[in-house]
Amino acid sequence: MDEHATLPAPADDDATLVLLKVEEAARRLRIGRTTCFALIRTGELESVMVGGLRRIPVDAPAAYVTRLRTAHRAA
Repeated sequence: MDEHATLPAPADDDATLVLLKVEEAARRLRIGRTTCFALIRTGELESVMVGGLRRIPVDAPAAYVTRLRTAHRAA
C-alpha cells in the first residue's frame, strides 16, 4: 500500500466500530442528516468531538430509541 492510500471504511456492522459519523447514525435511525444534527444540538442524541469532527458513540442511537420507547410507554 502506498503512503497516500486510504483504508476502507468499516461496515456499519463492524464489531470494532465505536464511533459513527452523523450520516451513519442517521442511517441507523432511518432519519435525515438534518434531523440527526437537530437531535445532537438538543442533547437527545449523544455525540462527541474528535478533533474537529462530530462523532456518535455506536450505542447512542439504540439508547435514544430506548428513551423514546420508555417515554411512549409512560405517556
